[in-house]
Amino acid sequence: MIKTMISFCLALVLSGSIHSEEVKTLEIGASAPDFSLKGVDGKMYTLTSFSKADILVILFSCNHCPTAQAYEDRMIKFVNDYKSKGVTMVVISPNSDAAVRFDELGYTDLSDSYEEMIMRAKDKNYNFPYLYDGATQEVSKKYGPVATPHAFVFDKSRKLRYQGRIDDNEHIGREKVHDLKNAVDALLKGAPVAVQTTKVFGCSVKWAEKSASKVSEVQGWAKEPVALEKASLEQVKQLVKNEGTGKYRLINVWATWCGPCVREFTGLVESHHMYRRRDFEFVSISMDAPKNYDKALALLKEKLASNKNYIYDGDDKYAFIEAVDPNWQGALPYTLLISPEGKVVYNQMGLLDIVKLRKHIADHIGRYYD
Repeated sequence: MIKTMISFCLALVLSGSIHSEEVKTLEIGASAPDFSLKGVDGKMYTLTSFSKADILVILFSCNHCPTAQAYEDRMIKFVNDYKSKGVTMVVISPNSDAAVRFDELGYTDLSDSYEEMIMRAKDKNYNFPYLYDGATQEVSKKYGPVATPHAFVFDKSRKLRYQGRIDDNEHIGREKVHDLKNAVDALLKGAPVAVQTTKVFGCSVKWAEKSASKVSEVQGWAKEPVALEKASLEQVKQLVKNEGTGKYRLINVWATWCGPCVREFTGLVESHHMYRRRDFEFVSISMDAPKNYDKALALLKEKLASNKNYIYDGDDKYAFIEAVDPNWQGALPYTLLISPEGKVVYNQMGLLDIVKLRKHIADHIGRYYD
């Protein structure tokens, strides 16, 4: 799976992708460039799809960026506040998800593929068209967003009258200057926009040229040491208590002879690389017999599992089950997420839904910058 992803990213790098230095932000007074993009509802949208709007706001945003996530509820509220005033907002995701590194996904459960955009729109109940430009990024190149989110406001004749930030503070509840609203309100009154351009703050657009960085990131995982320690029953109990770490601890109990365990392990390793810079750690515990230590270690090395790994060194499996979770019936794999206070906030027996797990992780460790 990891090799396949590397090959895909390399193909993008070699395909003549757009380079960031070629991209210039659309100038005030310019006409809105046309587009033909697919929305998360499966429909194709062009500029004329929004011809009835007196004012058109084209906002470039995405799934993964913590700043973009901090603005999601404000975007939804903006649509509700202005939809009866002849104002339409359409959101375009400019990012190539093949260029989004795993270590850039520490505040999210989803990257920026079209399929994941569908999930985010459903999860947040978006009330605006959400369009995908990550395949070619040709539309984004014409508009020139600097970061996500980046707003472009066009009047009835589709001339650009404002481009920049939504407001002056990404932290929820701290904003004081509402630049996007001010621009729209002025246009609704037939007045000139006082501040036509602002700087923007957020995650840089992930142009496909950056796919090489993601390739090197994954290749670098192979250089990280993989270790497997033996753990007594008492040590297992301490792992579950999660005392003094100040982190959320994800524990996965697995075995080399368990097919679902092996199938889901790559997703767990990738999750480790997503969140390890946060207050989070991933711990695996092998239920292989101690005599099969070498076999378990070999699989961990194959999976590039540089997280903390243990193998249970006892022979009483039922005592182990009780130590991990009295509510666990014993089937493998078994996964639980434990808070810094030692509370189990998520558990799953059997094959994981990795997206569901990551949603729990992101919701608990936080989706925004402090």
